[in-house]
Amino acid sequence: MINRRHLHAIVIGLAAALTAGAASAQDFPNRAVTIIVPQPPGGGTDIISRLVGQQLSVQLKQPVVIENRAGAGTVVGSETAARAKPDGYTLLAGLTANMAVNPSLFKHLNYDPIRDFTPVGMMAEFPFVLVVSKDFPAKSVKDLIALAKAKPGQINFASAGNGSGQHLSGELFKLMAGVDMTHVPYRGAAPAYTDVISGRTPVFFDNLSSGLGHIRGGSVRALAVTGTKRSPLLPDVPTVAEAGVPGYQNYVWFGLWAPKNTPQPIIEKLHAEVAKAIATKSVQDRIKQDAGVPMDTPLKDIEPMVKAEIAKWADVIKRAKIPQVQ
Repeated sequence: MINRRHLHAIVIGLAAALTAGAASAQDFPNRAVTIIVPQPPGGGTDIISRLVGQQLSVQLKQPVVIENRAGAGTVVGSETAARAKPDGYTLLAGLTANMAVNPSLFKHLNYDPIRDFTPVGMMAEFPFVLVVSKDFPAKSVKDLIALAKAKPGQINFASAGNGSGQHLSGELFKLMAGVDMTHVPYRGAAPAYTDVISGRTPVFFDNLSSGLGHIRGGSVRALAVTGTKRSPLLPDVPTVAEAGVPGYQNYVWFGLWAPKNTPQPIIEKLHAEVAKAIATKSVQDRIKQDAGVPMDTPLKDIEPMVKAEIAKWADVIKRAKIPQVQ
């Protein structure tokens, strides 16, 4: 049993720890904060991280440095962030890929999104758009479903690679619409569009931000967007759900995470600053311009959301028989 002297010592220790945590949060940050981006410069994760990081540096009055640690499908950067000191000075740019898909896509993963990280705040979500070559006979989602059912396995859909958001969007569509289409992976969206435009691989679930130029240029036709609402950038294009597949939705989302055991007062301070940054008009305008939707998710809701996403994509990967990366 714990005697009174020991209990008193424990209480004093806890009080001291709480006081130290509060004090450290008051002083935080007193030097540069690093955001590890697990993808190369110029991509969506890099762009949103730099946008929010720049605003955070203004608010925090300290530099916010973007460190690109690309490799192994976001694994290298994520592992690096998981091993960082849990003091709030190193954050991870998390997205659907490294925080929700990788646990099922990789056979051996040296980090765990739930075990190794604490949520800091969400930044934005970006829908995909279902496009087809301009001469493809399907003029709507219902047409595509009917055509795919009439020709099982004969319609090809493109992706930017196995396990990519484009690939998983297509597999989710197949499962929910009850159709069989053949997946054709490419090394990125640019080479995929060559075959989508020519009609060789006529169906593509691409990121809306990168698909807009092709849609507006007339080289492809948009059948639907994958969000819960129509995009203001394509107001006449329905969602997949309203166009024939009820309940279908898919975004790529982006947020910031800290290594597990980062003091809670620092987490709460960072969360407040991220929310403030996302609410800034210039940040909101840029996100919307790039086809995104700003996210203001309560801190307590982020981890349950990620757990639900992990379960969702684990089910899709299993049912679609997508091979794991060894």
